[in-house]
Amino acid sequence: MDLTGIIAISGKPGLFKVVTQGKNNIIVESLVDNKRIPAYATDRISALDDISIYTYDEDKPLRELFTVIHTKEDGKATLSHKDDLKKLEAYLLEILPNYDKERVYSSDIKKIFQWYNMLLSSGNLKLSEAPAEEVAAKPATKAKAKAEDDAAAAPKAEKKPAAKKVAATAKPKAAGVAPKSAAKPSGGAKKVATVKTGGGRGK
Repeated sequence: MDLTGIIAISGKPGLFKVVTQGKNNIIVESLVDNKRIPAYATDRISALDDISIYTYDEDKPLRELFTVIHTKEDGKATLSHKDDLKKLEAYLLEILPNYDKERVYSSDIKKIFQWYNMLLSSGNLKLSEAPAEEVAAKPATKAKAKAEDDAAAAPKAEKKPAAKKVAATAKPKAAGVAPKSAAKPSGGAKKVATVKTGGGRGK
């Protein structure tokens, strides 16, 4: 799941897509109403690609959890964040049995479902594609095998040293990311479960 360029801004509802970088800010577009607004380094910004869910073992990246939901729902919408909390908790427990119930608050659980459906409805929920190297490697291997078979079938007297061929594989370009000043507020990078608003925990 590719969540590059998708951010959440504390105090502002919904999610935003990074559009461009200004002189002292970044311009983002709301996934709710498509309005563009500036976001500054002083804003509390979290890149969804950096968010993980606390578990009793290794934390689960949000993008991986969204991939599980996408597969489970066959690419369709999942439960609404407005559904009964116990129903949401049961669903999360089914797809992530070892999530940390003490550190993942009810507001966090609701955001998982809200964000997934928001990304899906806005067309920004994209499954990661296979690396270009893997795609290019298969044809190259078949071509090499065919060349070896042809060489073996040719008369020995006509065999000539074959010129070595170097199969060049395209390397994927680095995807754009939100500017560090915006995506990572001053004070050092922090690993968070989800962006928490309003403080406290709801049960």
